[in-house]
Amino acid sequence: MLAVERRNLILDKLQKERKVVVSELSALFDVSEETIRRDLDKLDREGLAIKSYGGAVLNENTGVDMPFNVRKKRNMKAKQEIAALVASLVQEGEHIIVDPSTTAVAVVKALKNRKKLTVITSSIEVLIELSDVTGWEVICTGGTLRENYLTLVGSRAADVISSFHADKVILSCKGLDLKRGVTDAHETLSQIKHTMLKSARQRILAADHTKFGNVAFSRICQLSDIDMVVTDIRPEQKWMDYFAEKGIECLYGREESGEEAGDGSDDES
Repeated sequence: MLAVERRNLILDKLQKERKVVVSELSALFDVSEETIRRDLDKLDREGLAIKSYGGAVLNENTGVDMPFNVRKKRNMKAKQEIAALVASLVQEGEHIIVDPSTTAVAVVKALKNRKKLTVITSSIEVLIELSDVTGWEVICTGGTLRENYLTLVGSRAADVISSFHADKVILSCKGLDLKRGVTDAHETLSQIKHTMLKSARQRILAADHTKFGNVAFSRICQLSDIDMVVTDIRPEQKWMDYFAEKGIECLYGREESGEEAGDGSDDES
């Protein structure tokens, strides 16, 4: 096993259990404890974990993001519920923009029974997911590859997005807050998502219940810039009141509380 593969598996374990122990990891991967300590040192330097005596704990700072291949495994039930709701909003033959989030990958999977769609995206993972679909037009934005995100960013990507006028844009985020708005972990991602919002008639935010009340580093937009919020669990009444006041439609899957349903927050983005 390559070191990077082992570290991704350690991250996956951290996502599920919130902490890891050096001796247990050493036995699990059949490597020395010193090797595991070096792995944890690297994860600590990258801001993904916080070393502690005999192991490490997950860094749950909303400004830190896990690699895409780790994030896409998180909160999968919520993503699938949200994806089914979003897919019900998309009509045959529409032009849609989807952002570079793990939620967007779930959405395009849910849409694959459509006969004809045009999809514009900066997500490498979405492009791969749709590589076997026939009858669709799939447009890549181009741009500069962002490490750990499998997404294209920069002025080239923004210029391509700005040249389109889509029916719908579907995006996710790292956090949404009544005062701070919709936020993401990195400025480059926020800029691309902001450009996407300006290039579509209907703006749909797909965010699971763990994103509500979070504030990440870079603002994508104000909440009032969104037309519809799609989530897995009915938000608290203060959110529903705000949405009603601002004319934002809220579509959700279940009534149960976040404490009963969650298994960890997503990407996004």
